[in-house]
Amino acid sequence: MAVADLVERIEELLPQTQCTRCGYTGCRPYAEALAQGMAAINRCPPGGREGIAALAALLDRSPLPLDPSCGREEPATLAFIEAHACIGCARCLPVCPVDAIIGAQHYLHTVLERECNGCELCLAACPVDCIVMLPRPDAQSAPTAAANRERYDRHRERLEFHASERERLLTDRKRSAQTPSQ
Repeated sequence: MAVADLVERIEELLPQTQCTRCGYTGCRPYAEALAQGMAAINRCPPGGREGIAALAALLDRSPLPLDPSCGREEPATLAFIEAHACIGCARCLPVCPVDAIIGAQHYLHTVLERECNGCELCLAACPVDCIVMLPRPDAQSAPTAAANRERYDRHRERLEFHASERERLLTDRKRSAQTPSQ
């Protein structure tokens, strides 16, 4: 099997939370490292035992217990923003890989519970620690890997568009500044 095909098959087994607890910048880089034999199969806390077993079967490796340095397997959680403490800094917005946090600078932010994948990336971004992780209600299932992947792809495309648009505007300004006025 070609490495690219193997990466795709591995990535399909990962929960797509993009949480970085595995030590990689997201699920795709971890899948690439696994496909190249450069990473252990037990580094994904959100995937837990089931994920490790699936990776072991696909890669013909022995299952291992979850690496404790990556975290531990826990019930599904979601982020909650404590309204009384939120200062509207908007630092949580860009780090959410699935755009589950909405708001604008200087305004209260909120989490779209059905979209939050529990990645916890927003916790470190918050300067006032107003974000807490809560257990996901029993009646509410966590987003699927496919839904996480789709939202992450849209998030990444949006960031790339804004970066290219910013670069275009800066280039236009530089060109205007260098052009002598008539």
